[in-house]
Amino acid sequence: MQTFSKLTKLYIIIFTFFIFSNSLFASIIDNCSSNKDDLMLSHYLKDVETKMKIKTGVYVLEQGIEAMLSRAWLVKKAQKTIDVQYFIFSTDNIGLIATNYLIQAANRGVKVRVLVDDIMVEASGEDLLKIASHKNIEIKIYNPMANIGKNIFDKIINLSTDFHKLNQRMHNKTFTVDGQVSITGGRNIADEYFGYDHKYNFRDRDVLLVGGITKNIQKSFDEFWENSLSVKIEDLIKSNNPQTKTPIFTKLNEYACNPKNFVPSVRKKINDIPKAIKEIQEEKKIQWLDNVEYISDIPGKNTANKFLAGGGVSTDRLISLLKSSKKSVYIQSPYLITTKKTREILKTLTQKGIKIKILTNSLASTDNLEAFNGYQRDREELLKTGIEIYEFKPDAKIRQKIMSEVMQNQLKKAPIFGLHAKSIVVDDEISVIGTYNIDPRSANLNTENFVIIPSKKIAKEIKSGMAEEMKEENAWKISLKWNPDSKVDLVKRVKVKIRRVVPKSIL
Repeated sequence: MQTFSKLTKLYIIIFTFFIFSNSLFASIIDNCSSNKDDLMLSHYLKDVETKMKIKTGVYVLEQGIEAMLSRAWLVKKAQKTIDVQYFIFSTDNIGLIATNYLIQAANRGVKVRVLVDDIMVEASGEDLLKIASHKNIEIKIYNPMANIGKNIFDKIINLSTDFHKLNQRMHNKTFTVDGQVSITGGRNIADEYFGYDHKYNFRDRDVLLVGGITKNIQKSFDEFWENSLSVKIEDLIKSNNPQTKTPIFTKLNEYACNPKNFVPSVRKKINDIPKAIKEIQEEKKIQWLDNVEYISDIPGKNTANKFLAGGGVSTDRLISLLKSSKKSVYIQSPYLITTKKTREILKTLTQKGIKIKILTNSLASTDNLEAFNGYQRDREELLKTGIEIYEFKPDAKIRQKIMSEVMQNQLKKAPIFGLHAKSIVVDDEISVIGTYNIDPRSANLNTENFVIIPSKKIAKEIKSGMAEEMKEENAWKISLKWNPDSKVDLVKRVKVKIRRVVPKSIL
């Protein structure tokens, strides 16, 4: 779910005086099964130490299972630090197991820092306090104006007196181990981002980075961590019921060790990661590149001088990249809400003969009706710019390649499949993988981050995947005369129309 959907619900809740509900949160490990490999991360990086100083190792994580396994294995092999920065850190199966992994790393002496945006935290303050009671774990909440530690009156005051700041969310997603290996991209920490949800899963994309640019990711994390917008959980919640930390840690470990929650076949795959690393190296699937860029907005993104506007570093860099295109631009964005300025840029490019194709969610596949409403309002104007638009099908055939085999074997009925990848390929030469949606919120309010990868090989692979997902079995190609909105029931079509009361600037 995207920021604006949560905010819309928040406004409704506040104005009707219902209280926000809280739950629990968490990143990924396995201390329950035997593992003969006691070598740590530095051992696996030894052969590429020299490369890491001058280049960045790049490996795109297309499948949810490999994205999950990579995070889990890295946590197991961490020696010094784990820094986790996410918009959503859920309390579902993936989230709880991830939390246990972090705790086990902390038990080994690894310093763990977790920074999560306030608006989507499901954890109760008490649970967060218990986890943060570990001597090696610190938890901070970004821009805590609407959820953690706030009662209904606090929320009303913040909404009415500082609407701009309330809307400024941290959408960054980074996962960095020992300051040497990072994962960033579209995935949050929840079942649906890794192909494990029973009802709805995302097609998403991350990128694993080794050495090189990871120092910039670490620097950016530190900047967010030290900023006044990031507040220690201890400063937000004062426990009225002090308890020892043991019960919650024990319960999490018991949950993660239960084969029903964490199946043995997945555990085995985590332990087999060294084999996969060897194969990747031998087949040269990891690219060692110069000039990889890491772009991140600064905490807060912009001041309130421009209400619900103002742009940012990420917006400026993407615009310059688009304007530099000479032949083609392929885009994946789950939420496609364009402004007049955006459409003018796209029209200028198409008039120069540049081919632009965009894949986004259909009404049938979207997880966010507010976002789709914003797209629906200007869909016709967007088509008039000369670009091609494809809308993802909820039963796209591609999901068979993306979903975990565990889920495919367990479920009789396949879940709905939605797009969440945020990627761009320019001129078959440059790829962008990150958190940026093509919408006003990413442009002006949320902090965003992405990696710019100058590799024809990687660009070709990502573009090929995009092209496949635009095929008839995976997406509908829309036109000025036709779109697939009628493929959904009347109730959902009415619900999306009702969302027109929400201003486009905060969608």
